[in-house]
Amino acid sequence: MAEDELAAFRERWKDELTSNTEEQRLVGAPSPSSLDVPSQSGQRDLKNSYFRNFENLNEACSPSKPEEDEARGGGGGGGGGRGRGGEAAAESEDQPEYVSIARSLLDGRTSPLLDRIQEERTRRKRQYQNMTSVRSASLHQQQQAKSKVKKDEELLDQLIQDLNEVNDIPFFDIELPYELALQIFQGLNCTELGRCAQVSRAWRVLAEDGVLWFRMCMAEGYLQGASVADSPCWKSTLRDCRNSARTVRSNWKNRVGSISQLQFELGKVLCDVSCCDNFVLAGYTSGDVRLWDTLHWDSTASHLKINGLSANSEPRPHVSHVQVNSAVAAAAYEDGCVDLWSTETGGQPIHHYQSPGGIQALALSPDGAALASAAGPDVRLVGADDRGYWRTLGQARLPKTVESLVLVPGRGQQCPLAALAAGEAVHLLDPREERPRPLHSVYGHPVTCLDASAAHVAFGVKRTGWTTHDGGNKIHVYSLETGKPVACVGDSLGDFTCVNLRDGPPHLLVCGNKDRRVRVFDLRAGSSAASLYAHHMGVTSVQADDWKVVSGGGEGLACVWETRTGAKLWEMHNRHPVRLVRFNSSTLVTANIPDDKAPRGACITDDDLTAHRRHRGVICHYDFSEDALSQDHILPICRSDYIESSGYNYNIGLAVPYDKLPGSHPAR
Repeated sequence: MAEDELAAFRERWKDELTSNTEEQRLVGAPSPSSLDVPSQSGQRDLKNSYFRNFENLNEACSPSKPEEDEARGGGGGGGGGRGRGGEAAAESEDQPEYVSIARSLLDGRTSPLLDRIQEERTRRKRQYQNMTSVRSASLHQQQQAKSKVKKDEELLDQLIQDLNEVNDIPFFDIELPYELALQIFQGLNCTELGRCAQVSRAWRVLAEDGVLWFRMCMAEGYLQGASVADSPCWKSTLRDCRNSARTVRSNWKNRVGSISQLQFELGKVLCDVSCCDNFVLAGYTSGDVRLWDTLHWDSTASHLKINGLSANSEPRPHVSHVQVNSAVAAAAYEDGCVDLWSTETGGQPIHHYQSPGGIQALALSPDGAALASAAGPDVRLVGADDRGYWRTLGQARLPKTVESLVLVPGRGQQCPLAALAAGEAVHLLDPREERPRPLHSVYGHPVTCLDASAAHVAFGVKRTGWTTHDGGNKIHVYSLETGKPVACVGDSLGDFTCVNLRDGPPHLLVCGNKDRRVRVFDLRAGSSAASLYAHHMGVTSVQADDWKVVSGGGEGLACVWETRTGAKLWEMHNRHPVRLVRFNSSTLVTANIPDDKAPRGACITDDDLTAHRRHRGVICHYDFSEDALSQDHILPICRSDYIESSGYNYNIGLAVPYDKLPGSHPAR
């Protein structure tokens, strides 16, 4: 009987173990769907389900555990629990010994089963860790690759999206707005723009933009006042301007061009000459004033009529001073009269006023309708309003006689400003102020010459006494904005006779001295840039630009110098002292004005009313432009043919006059 029960128990045990193993395999094995989930929550659920399956296996292998838990568990049913525990103890006492062994085996308290269960747990745990580590590593690599690709794709997409918003001018693989690209190219020079034009078609469009070349042309000083629409191709215009400037510079150095003498009133003596741009104005001892337009020789505005008061007086007063700019011409007479004409219409004066005494100084604004005159110590400043009516802007009286007078250029529509030199003092006359403002005054050092630019006033101071360091024979430069000295240059034994600051570069000052030298100073460094031994009878007029100096002397020589080397390029001589030297890029005007305004004639006893040619003075106009020798730049009298008797002796356009006569032989 006992053997049958043992066999039945073993069979039942095998069936339970087999059923538990299958349930554990079915329940504890991870499903493919759970392994495919890469999230951390799925991994935690898988791990929890694994250990729950092990707990279920333990519970299945130990059927007495629920009974023990039930015996331990009930707090309220303590009596019932003790009853069940007593019944189990009684039943265990009645059962044979193998039953207790089987129960211990089922509870897992024996070493063979415990080792087996522990080994199974270790194996499954190691398998799970290997599986999860491989899965996590692959998932981590996939996530890193995906995140990197996604990040790169996001940045690239954002860049492409930003660049697609502007699609005007492509810069290789990116695109910029046309205005921004134009601003970048604006800082390049001609050579760099030419190199950029070879990169691509888009860069060539930018490098040949008309606005860039127009600004470059304006920056180099060509065609001032023009607009962008004035030329279809500013690149070609700049090239032509540079070639023309190079040719003109070569003509200057080699004295290649046309030379004209401007003559009027053949029997009268030249008194004063002024020029501005293409206008030349001259006054004579007969009281006549003549205006030349060197671009249009046949202009009707050349004949200027004198005012009625001076025209009816006998003898007619001499012209003492003349001034001209691009719009107005002015002349002052010995009797104190001042006339103004329009350079466009000529004819009758547009304004006239009378001063109490003779005019010692006359100044006309270079770029405005303003005129200043000085008669003794009295100064008058007149100007035109918006409607063209002239009126007196201001008057002043200085302690001493005014010897030099200039109007500050660059004022435009602003109130004019005049610089006055009277004795040892230099004053500034502003019509908005009650009295002239003193700028410089040193007792015993009179001012010998004066000039002004848009920002500075320069004047020469004469040395008095025997000492060599008394502050004289120097050029002082003052700032118009602050009224304080900026520089003091020059230290020579002779007095400075002329200074030019207005017509040259802003940083250069050129002056002439009685010691026969022309000096060029750089105001930025306060040092001498050139010193030229020029004229043995003293320097009377000077002007300079960035590469040359033109000077005139008391002996009648007009010389052209190269500043860098100090070499004399060429010179021209006339009889009388050179009182005017003015040039621009392609033209030069010199005036030889005699000191004696009443020369004696051919008769010893009587003065002849008609002066000889050698006593009259001369005005020379030099043209160094490319078309200087063309037909349009020849004087009208020189363009006449041989049929006209007046032009027969002046025709220089034809080489041999006898070629016109039939059957004649060439001149030998």
